[in-house]
Amino acid sequence: MAIYLTPGTHVEEISTLPASVAPVSTAIPAFIGYTEIATLAGTPTRITSFVEYVQLFGDAPVQAITINCDTTTDLPVSAVVTNPQSPFRMYHALQLYFANGGGPCYILSTGDYTSTPQKSDMDNSITSKGLRFLVKEDEPTLIVFPDAVALTDSNKYVLYSEALAQCELLKDRFVIMDLNRDSDILPNTSTPHGTFRTTIGTQNLKYGAAYFPWIQTILTYNYTNASVVFSGGALNGLNLGAVSNAVANQAIALINNLGVLIPPSAAVAGIYATVDRTRGVWKAPANISLNAVVKPDKKITDEIQENMNVDVTGGKSINAIRSFTGKGTLVWGSRTLAGNDAEWKYIPVRRLFNFVEESIKKATENVVFESNDSNTWVKVRGTVENFLTTLWRQGALAGAKPEDAFFVKVGLGETMIPQDILEGNLIIEIGMAAVRPAEFIILRFSHKLQES
Repeated sequence: MAIYLTPGTHVEEISTLPASVAPVSTAIPAFIGYTEIATLAGTPTRITSFVEYVQLFGDAPVQAITINCDTTTDLPVSAVVTNPQSPFRMYHALQLYFANGGGPCYILSTGDYTSTPQKSDMDNSITSKGLRFLVKEDEPTLIVFPDAVALTDSNKYVLYSEALAQCELLKDRFVIMDLNRDSDILPNTSTPHGTFRTTIGTQNLKYGAAYFPWIQTILTYNYTNASVVFSGGALNGLNLGAVSNAVANQAIALINNLGVLIPPSAAVAGIYATVDRTRGVWKAPANISLNAVVKPDKKITDEIQENMNVDVTGGKSINAIRSFTGKGTLVWGSRTLAGNDAEWKYIPVRRLFNFVEESIKKATENVVFESNDSNTWVKVRGTVENFLTTLWRQGALAGAKPEDAFFVKVGLGETMIPQDILEGNLIIEIGMAAVRPAEFIILRFSHKLQES
């Protein structure tokens, strides 16, 4: 109560409305890997467009390409990527991310690829640098490693495990993982390779999701005259700059039709961003077509996906990228690695809780050091209930009434005992009935007997 010394009328404004909860962003990926320009290496850098990426981090690596010629006519007949394919995929990953609706994101360069580091250098740089720098950044909510598939298996799984551990520590981010192109499928079987499921371990699985197979895109490789070499006939051994313009143009057309083959994680990150923006983080990022994609690299059948989607031994669900007639290439799965966990089986459930937890955490920071009494408890309860009611109205929570969709408890005798008050603890308990995706649509038919 203010003390007034001057006679007259004095106005006091009394705050009766609870503070509001500002929703945090839900689809801000951090891409960790190699870039052509590495002047910002080790610094998580926020960008909002692919043009900005090119300005700051440069072009795609130069890819060696072989042009096969007809030995009779000496004309180009096919183009193939010369093995090995460049292991640096950040540039094309960002192209694919923005093509699929991606928005603001972070780039964390772990070094440049123009000096062609050895594989061991690549392993050490991504594993030791990327996550250590990212942990200091608050905004990213997704972690993507476009170059991880080029790492040795042991380092790749260490990297993924460390990323999952960071998600558990911070509780505000989620990892999107890729499988190897070939070695993750056992020869002559339809079962995903046990290496991924065995080596990824059992910890923090609810904070990650894996996708398979790789995807064939409409993106084009970066090349130079010297990196394109002809094979067969009179042109054998010549490069693109040493042939006629007519032959070079035919070769370029073949190269442009190759299409970059790339793991799907970056495209999936773009789908996450699109779905979050248009529907909400509680909508499963699945049954959505991929842009700039021709087809999956491998055909996934229902039988194959049974073993990918449900692993009765240890979970570790793997989401499929599938092609359907008349629909294109779709993300056809929405499970976390904790595929056998009833609570955290689905990606939208885990990410909804991430979103709510982080939003409420930031909103309640303003009551730190406030009096731990009923006045503060009422304000906190009102703040949280208003936020959750809004989410319920938007369709994020299940229930006919708000009280069916969530509860908020706070107070002495309800969530706290006198000892908690003495120790300065203000404990809030929140429960939510998250909506879950309809993963299996079951149609039941029966014969009806004639009645007339």
